[in-house]
Amino acid sequence: MKVDNQIHLETAEGIDIQMTPAGIGVRTMAFVYDLLIRMVILFGAGMILQFADKLGFGVFFIVLFVVEWFYPVVFEVTRGDTPGKKAFGLMVVYDSGLPITLPGSLTRNLFRAIDFLPSLYMLGGICMMLSKHSKRVGDYLGGTMVVYREKPIRMSHFSFEKAQPLELNLDSEAQKAIISFAERSKTFSDQRQQELANILQPVTHKTGQEAVINIKSVAATLVGKS
Repeated sequence: MKVDNQIHLETAEGIDIQMTPAGIGVRTMAFVYDLLIRMVILFGAGMILQFADKLGFGVFFIVLFVVEWFYPVVFEVTRGDTPGKKAFGLMVVYDSGLPITLPGSLTRNLFRAIDFLPSLYMLGGICMMLSKHSKRVGDYLGGTMVVYREKPIRMSHFSFEKAQPLELNLDSEAQKAIISFAERSKTFSDQRQQELANILQPVTHKTGQEAVINIKSVAATLVGKS
């Protein structure tokens, strides 16, 4: 699911960026998570302010306003996500892939009132289901989207044997595949490693364990280990 709707962008510096928009299901779960946190905050504030009579009543509504409208803004601007989004591996970015800033966060969150119409975020839900990138109204107006926060590749965590260098012309996708194979090889049996390595036989002209050694050696070269 996360591969089919990937967005590929190229920065002005020629760097390729891949982003995977989060669907309505996982975004709803993240929203409920944040909603529960906000409810706990408001419950705690209510318990404390109930002893302040009319003054406490007024202060509570100020707290309610601040929590409802600025809870997501503060977290998105300072961290790129809210606790709910973080729990599900999500983050908010601009459509260009750049980190969200205060203007974008304010816009997308202040227009949640429109997403809520006519009730229970119905308009926002319909908009997300019709959007290719699962964007609600606030996202369109703010030029933002919610994407998966990919975990960094741990390139140095694999062992290899030095092999005769191969003269290969590899594009970026092939390089990523080779590095990924080396990284994940620890979780494969020797037989499975050889089966996967044999797929590259037309390129490496190697098979079996010799192919595995050569591919890992190439991966080590690509990540600067050899």
